Amino acid sequence: MSEQQQTLSIPSLLLLAAFTALTIRYFFFTKPSATTHRSNPRTANPADVEQVATMFPQISRREIIWDLQQNGGSVAATTERILARGGLDAPPPSFQPPIPASVTPNTAGTSSGQMKPAQVDLITRYNLGSKISSPSSTPSEGIGGQGGSQTQTWSNNKNERQALLQKRREEMILNARRKLEEKERRRP
Repeated sequence: MSEQQQTLSIPSLLLLAAFTALTIRYFFFTKPSATTHRSNPRTANPADVEQVATMFPQISRREIIWDLQQNGGSVAATTERILARGGLDAPPPSFQPPIPASVTPNTAGTSSGQMKPAQVDLITRYNLGSKISSPSSTPSEGIGGQGGSQTQTWSNNKNERQALLQKRREEMILNARRKLEEKERRRP
């Protein structure tokens, strides 16, 4: 009578069946929905498309968008595919990607127009307008006289180094402007 029989009860069978069903559902039914979500046409981030298009201008944006949608939006995977194959697979004819606002011709013109104001002349950028009106001999003497001695003494103080480098930058910009003005005076 020391024999013990192990039997499976109905509650333990139900618990085992529920655990098995949840495990099967987790492994087999959650991943396809995640891939379906990634292949959604709206997952191609316009910034990612622009980044790849900047690196590889010979590849059409349509192909880039198609590939980004196929690989879940991975710029690295798209870049590796372009480098390995020399290009991307052509999307099917039925694929019509949404055209991002940055690709339209009007926006392309304004984006280049936006870059021009960002490239303001250095005098305006570093607020050197007040130093232009000063006599041209004073700053050039400062560069020759102080520049040689300042390059030999390099301070350990961060603020002094920053001030020294800022002064050198201003002097270089002003000297370049003076040289340009002298060149323009000689032309006519």
